[in-house]
Amino acid sequence: MDPIVVPCPDCAALNRLPADRVGDGAACSSCKAPLFAHPVTLDEASFDRVLAKVSLPIVVDFWAAWCGPCKQMGPHFAAAAQQLAGKVVFAKVDTESAPGLADRYDVQSIPLLVRFAGGVEQKRQAGMMPTPAIVRWATS
Repeated sequence: MDPIVVPCPDCAALNRLPADRVGDGAACSSCKAPLFAHPVTLDEASFDRVLAKVSLPIVVDFWAAWCGPCKQMGPHFAAAAQQLAGKVVFAKVDTESAPGLADRYDVQSIPLLVRFAGGVEQKRQAGMMPTPAIVRWATS
């Protein structure tokens, strides 16, 4: 199997690992954090690098701390990330901290999920979704 490249959810370092080691509790080569513990937090500095290098599809949650539906969806997004660990990378972008990304991707309402593959946007979905809906949406 070809190796996959995934970002660390704690330090955003890119890690290359064999695809068959995804379920083995793989850890970051830089900070030693578990690679699939939770969604990756991306900012304007790390976003393009991660999108360009990661070999799996990436689902990005554009959100803000003041947004009630965003806070409601947070645990569902994290649970979906656990269910699809090693198949899809889940990332979060705080639109208040990264307004340039919100502008670039024309974020009009939040929460907004955007799926990327090969650095290219494939689809988007606005509004709060429960875990099963996120999993279905991310894999369809």
